[in-house]
Amino acid sequence: MKTLADLRRALEQLDGASYGAYKRLRGAWRGDDVDVIIDRVQGDPFATPSVVCVRVAAPEYGGHETAPGPARVALCDLLTRRFAAHVRGSARSGSGRSGDVSIDVGGPAMLARSACDFVDGALELRLRVGLPARGRRILGRAAASLLVDHLPRAAAAMRASDIERSDRDAWREAALEHAALREQLRERGLVAFVADGSILPRRSGASLDPLPGAVPFEAPASLAVELDGLHGPIRGLGIRCGITVITGAGFHGKSTLLQALAAGVYPHIPGDGRTLVVTEAGAMKVRSEDGRSVRNVDLRPFIQDLPGDRSIASFETDDASGSTSLAASIVESIGAGATTLLLDEDTCATNLLVRDARMQALLQRDTIVPLVDRVQTMHRERGISTVIVVGGSGDYLDVADTVISMDDYRARDTTDDARALCVRMPTTRTTPPAPTSWGDSSQVIQARSVGPRRDGKGRAKVRAMGLRDLRYGDETLQLDGLEQLVDPSQVRTLGALLPWISEHGDAPVRDLAAQAVDASSRMGLYALEGAPELAAVRPLDLAAAIHRLRSLRPA
Repeated sequence: MKTLADLRRALEQLDGASYGAYKRLRGAWRGDDVDVIIDRVQGDPFATPSVVCVRVAAPEYGGHETAPGPARVALCDLLTRRFAAHVRGSARSGSGRSGDVSIDVGGPAMLARSACDFVDGALELRLRVGLPARGRRILGRAAASLLVDHLPRAAAAMRASDIERSDRDAWREAALEHAALREQLRERGLVAFVADGSILPRRSGASLDPLPGAVPFEAPASLAVELDGLHGPIRGLGIRCGITVITGAGFHGKSTLLQALAAGVYPHIPGDGRTLVVTEAGAMKVRSEDGRSVRNVDLRPFIQDLPGDRSIASFETDDASGSTSLAASIVESIGAGATTLLLDEDTCATNLLVRDARMQALLQRDTIVPLVDRVQTMHRERGISTVIVVGGSGDYLDVADTVISMDDYRARDTTDDARALCVRMPTTRTTPPAPTSWGDSSQVIQARSVGPRRDGKGRAKVRAMGLRDLRYGDETLQLDGLEQLVDPSQVRTLGALLPWISEHGDAPVRDLAAQAVDASSRMGLYALEGAPELAAVRPLDLAAAIHRLRSLRPA
C-alpha cells in the first residue's frame, strides 16, 4: 500500500495541475496508525465534495463498546460528534468548496450511520472533503496539509484514550437503558413509557433542542409504573396496550406528548430530555395526506362502497383525499407489521376519525366506517393498540381504555371521569358490520415496479431533497406522512434501498422491507452506495415509502 508520505509528494507534484488529475489519487494511503482512503473524487471544485475515509487501525476500545448493538451505535454517534468538532473551522481557501470538510452528525436521535463504524476492529470515519483548487487548478500543498496532516490528526484524536470516559459511559448507558426499557414494555402490557423528569417540549418548531425552563414530566400516580433501569427502578408513565386517548385544552401539551412517543422509537443522546422516553419499535404514526398515491390497497375495513363500482378491495388513485389517504396508511401500516398506531386529530381527516349520530341519521347511507368504530376490534382481533390525541371528538371517550388529560404540560388520569361522563351523556352510533378483512397490504408486489424509472439514456436520478422529499427517477416521492423519519440521511437511505428491492424477487411489501433493512445492517450502510450520509431506517418506514410509489404494481 502507498503511504501518506507518498500522498504528500504526489499532491505537491500536482500543484497547479488541472483539477481532473485529483482522480489519480483514488485508493488507500497508509500512515503509522491512521490510513486515508480516497473513495470518490469530485469532478470540479464546485461539485459535491469528494468522499474520504480516515481509518484508525488501533482505536483501543473494548469489545463491550464495539460489538454490534446499541452500545456501538452510541459510541459511533459520540465519535462522529467529536470528530465534527475537531474539523469544524478547518482552513478553507480557493474556489468553490475547496477545503470544506463535513461529516454527517445528525440530530438528537442516535442512529446507525454510514459516517462512522468499526470494521475488523478499526475505526472508520467517512466524510466529505472539498479538494482544494484555485479556479480549476489544484492547490497541491493545501491539499497535502488537509489530507496528510489535518484529517489524520483529527482521526487519531478519536482513540479511546482521547475521549472522555464520562461521555462514553453517558452515551452507552443512554442507548443500553433505552433498549432495556423497551424489552420490558410488552411483558408489562405497555406500548410506551415516559420517565418522570423527562423534558418533552422543544425550543421551537424549527429546533430539536429541549425548551429551557420547561415543566419536567411527571406521571399521575394511577398510571405510574416502575421499570428496571441500569441503576435501579425508573418511575414514569406507562402507556398501556389498548386504546389510549390523550386530550386537553389547546397548547397544553397533548401533541407534544404524542410527538415524544413517536420519537421514542429511537434512543436519544444525553441532554435531549427524552432519553428515557421509550416506544415499542412497531409504533407507527399515521396522518392524512391529500394527493398521495395509493396502489392496490384493500380499504374495506373503512370504506363500504364507492361511486361508479370502483374497487374497494384493490383501491387505486393518484390523488387520494384526506380520508382515503388516512385509511390507506392505516391498512398499509397493519400489513407492514405495525403493533401500535399513533394519531393526532389535528393532522387526520375528521370524517375518518368519527361520525356523530346526527350526521349518520341525516346521511342514512354512508360510505365511511370511522376509526372510532374499529379501534376496539383492531385491538381485540389483531392486537394493535391505538394512541390518539383528540380535542373535539368526544366519541373516543366511549372506546378508550385510558384517558390522559394534559393541563399546562402536566398529565392527569381522567379515565374514570371520562367513563362517568359517558354514562351521563350517552351517544348513539350505528354499529357497522364487522370487517370481512383487515385489508393487510402485504400483498405480493412486482419487485421491479419499485425501481426508479429511467430516462431515454438509461439513467435514473435518485436524490434526497431534505427530510420530506425524494427525487426518484421521474417522480418526486413525497414523504410528509412519514413523520418518524427524523433525519435527511434516512431519506437518502430510502433512496438507496428502493433500487435494492427492485433487484430481488416478487414478495410481500412487509418481507421485502424487512429483508432490505436486514441486508443493509449486515453489510453496512456504507456498502449500499459508498455515501457517507446514510442513516438507519425501520422496515415500517421503508414499507411506507414503497406504498407511496406511483409505479408500484401487484405481482
